[in-house]
Amino acid sequence: MEDRAEVVFLEPDYDVTGKIRALSGISPELCYQCRKCTSGCPLTFAMDYYPDQIVRYLLLGLEEKVLSSATVWVCSACETCTTRCPNEIDIAGLMDYLKQQAHARGLVRPKENLSYAFHKAFLDDIGRRGRVFETGLLQRYMLSSGAWKAKLSDGTLWEEIRLGLALFRRGRLPLRPRGIRDTHELRRLFEKAPVSSENTTQSSAS
Repeated sequence: MEDRAEVVFLEPDYDVTGKIRALSGISPELCYQCRKCTSGCPLTFAMDYYPDQIVRYLLLGLEEKVLSSATVWVCSACETCTTRCPNEIDIAGLMDYLKQQAHARGLVRPKENLSYAFHKAFLDDIGRRGRVFETGLLQRYMLSSGAWKAKLSDGTLWEEIRLGLALFRRGRLPLRPRGIRDTHELRRLFEKAPVSSENTTQSSAS
């Protein structure tokens, strides 16, 4: 008689969705898997799990699986999924929350995730001056992600350098950064660091 694979039945885990609701105000448990979010998403070709699968995994308590996925970083927050959801779940907002949690728990590294490397470099730039400085942004992204090595080996680095010089000659690539006048409010927003559920539990226990 052939050995049969053991069947594992997964039950909904409302502790995970409860924490998400408490920290973000978003209720993933309202999802009934119509898949309208996935059918409307323009970036599913680059995702390891579809948006409806991300929500389903959260309902099953597979939080670590979700936080370690590439999908949350591929999401561009275009809000097509949020607009299409018949139960008005803010799925784009959920993806932002998951990004924050993955970052807070140290589950992503710039050299292992190019999307995260660019995301971090972009937000660091905004947090510093309130405006993106493209020249510095590209340098930090290339160095933190290690992407320059791949571009150097395949020859595309020199093409991008030539493109950068062409943009500089046309005045489209400044050498000095410019910021907004009042950065106090902006910095206050960035100082409100996302609090992970693990940190919340540890602080309450102490």
